Amino acid sequence: MPVLSIVIPAYNEAKTIHFILDKIQKVILIGGFQKEIIIVDDCSKDGTYEVLCDYKEKNPGLQINLNRHEKNKGKGAALHTGIKAATGDITVIQDADLEYDPQEYNILLKPFVDEVADVVYGSRFMGGNPHRILFFWHSIGNKFLTFLSNLFNNLNLTDMETCYKMFRTSMLQSIQLKENRFGFEPEITAKVARIEGVRIYEVGISYYGRTFEEGKKIGWKDGFRAIYCILKYNLFVRK
Repeated sequence: MPVLSIVIPAYNEAKTIHFILDKIQKVILIGGFQKEIIIVDDCSKDGTYEVLCDYKEKNPGLQINLNRHEKNKGKGAALHTGIKAATGDITVIQDADLEYDPQEYNILLKPFVDEVADVVYGSRFMGGNPHRILFFWHSIGNKFLTFLSNLFNNLNLTDMETCYKMFRTSMLQSIQLKENRFGFEPEITAKVARIEGVRIYEVGISYYGRTFEEGKKIGWKDGFRAIYCILKYNLFVRK
C-alpha cells in the first residue's frame, strides 16, 4: 500500500497538538494511502514532548515516529529531521497548530494519485474554501514574497509561503536543505523549481489562521529573512 508521510514540526504546542493529531487520525486517504506521522519536537519548554509521548501510548493504532531536538534549532531544522525520517511515497508538511485542515490532504493528494504531479502546493488564496480574515499587512507581505519568488523562479504560484506543500518523497530527500528557521519556504521553492521536468501543481485550501494571542509565531523579521532567502537561493546559492 502507498504511504503518506506527514511531517509535523512542533514547538510549544502542548495545549493544542492533540487536536491536530485527532483530526489526522480521522482522515481517510484516497488511492489506498496509509498514514505515517513524523513529529519533531524542537525542544519545547511547555511539555509538548510529554504530551506527545502520552498520546502515542494511548493511540497504538496510529503510526507515529516521535523525534526530539535537544536544543531549539528552528522550524526549518525540525523539517529537515522529519523529512530525513520519512519512509512514505509522498510527504506533506503539517504545522502543529490548527490553521490548516488535514481533511484537505486528499485535495493535494489527487494530482499524485492521477500521476500528473511531483509537487503540489495548497494555496490559501484560490478556490472557494473558508479563510479566516486577519492581518492586512501579512497578506500584502505574503503576496509580495510570492511575487518575488515567482519572478526569479518563473512560476505562477499564488501562495509560496503556504504550509501545505506535498512532494514525492524521493525527490524531496534528494534536495540539500540548509535553512533552519522560516527560510524553508523560499528555499524549497527555489530548489524545486530548478529540477528538470518537475511537475508543480497548486490547489485551493482552507485557512483557519491564528492571532499572536492564540499562538502565531511568525513576524516581520521572518518576512525580511524570506526576502533574503529568495535572493540567496536564486542568485548566489544554486545548490
